Amino acid sequence: MKISIRRSRRAAIAVALGSVLALTATACGDDGSGSGGDKGDEGSGKGKIVFWDNNGGVRTDIWKEIIADFQKANPDIKVQYVGIASTEYQSKVDTAIQGGGLPDVGGVGAAMLAGFSAQNALEPLDSRLSKSSLNGKLNEDMVGVLKAAGGGDGTLYSIPTSANNGVLYYRTDLFKKAGLDEPTTWDKFYEAADKLTDAKKNEFGYTIRGGAGSIAQALDAMYGQSGITSFWNGDKTTVNDPKNVAGLEKYAALYKKVTPAADLNNDFTKMVAQWDSGTIGMLNHNLGSYQDHVKALGVDKFRGIPQPIGASGKRVQVSNPVDGMGVFKSSKNKDAAWKFIEFATSAAENSKFNKAAGQVPSNNDAAKDAWISEAEPTKLAAAALTDGSTTIVQLPYYLPDWNTISKADNEPNFQKVLLGDMSAKDFLDTMADQLNKAQAEWKEQNG
Repeated sequence: MKISIRRSRRAAIAVALGSVLALTATACGDDGSGSGGDKGDEGSGKGKIVFWDNNGGVRTDIWKEIIADFQKANPDIKVQYVGIASTEYQSKVDTAIQGGGLPDVGGVGAAMLAGFSAQNALEPLDSRLSKSSLNGKLNEDMVGVLKAAGGGDGTLYSIPTSANNGVLYYRTDLFKKAGLDEPTTWDKFYEAADKLTDAKKNEFGYTIRGGAGSIAQALDAMYGQSGITSFWNGDKTTVNDPKNVAGLEKYAALYKKVTPAADLNNDFTKMVAQWDSGTIGMLNHNLGSYQDHVKALGVDKFRGIPQPIGASGKRVQVSNPVDGMGVFKSSKNKDAAWKFIEFATSAAENSKFNKAAGQVPSNNDAAKDAWISEAEPTKLAAAALTDGSTTIVQLPYYLPDWNTISKADNEPNFQKVLLGDMSAKDFLDTMADQLNKAQAEWKEQNG
């Protein structure tokens, strides 16, 4: 697949700005297995492999546990773990694709998949999966999402590890004290956000995500309120539909009115920590932070429920990316890298990982384990996705430019919207223009 001029230019900029990241990768002990164009080698199936975790810090402990299990079962393979924060992962991989230093295996979720595969950095995994003990054991929907996200030709470049879903967490103790109903609709959500706020006492109804990762949460709020069920209307995106503009205006107006001022720069770790330690009524995040809330608050002071229902009486939400693991094509030890993926997504290890992460397992046998019904948000999220109450707006993960458009290109502008320095309409019109151009380019390249 040819690389677009825009994408090549972006990669070149990433190299220029990312030299520090490349040095950091070397400092972490990366063996410099190669760059995006290298063909790599199957290797002996033994020796050392380097694994890059795409959610380092948050998932470091559970990955180290899985690695220890793997090395016990495979004493002739040593896995070097490198944890990379989710907000830095794409830029670090892009830098290594251009300049060298890619790992053997790493986290490759749906949102980043098209960009990496378009640069010829990932090993196709269809054949390996068909010959594997995993064949027929993985959730077909998750596999399908990753195939669709790979760039359009249906090749599987990543083996799913988990699925996530948006959750509205709320403080049951604060709602009860204020005499509020559960925030099951957007009207009840806004009512609660207002009633639970007393800024003089440092009490707020909601915490909004203004830092890294803010766009996905904003899209969820927009489509949830507008009830629009498709990301595209023909070849034009619906993000700047007047109903979505109105939804974003109402949502962004919450900032500093019923939220802390610090929210402007908060990524999910800061937002979650703030909610867990304070007296904030509600938090939009996903299943991944459930265990953090349990540790901080116990199970009696909060609930995690599916996203609010809109005026249409239906729940509409944007798709949350499926996470997975991929083998980088430049690896000199692909056989050992694949063995690690097979092990990590086996029933026992996949269950262990997702129990710690609070997410839905990709391994069908792991998905039957008892802990899922015991983790209420996971149970409710799974039900909401299968009982007909929820319509999913599928995000265009297949666009190589998607992750950049939905993060680096527009997060600073969203902060301007929160501050009142940019209108919601101008923000969404800008994003729509980028998306429409990326869609046209993708269609031209893929027929």
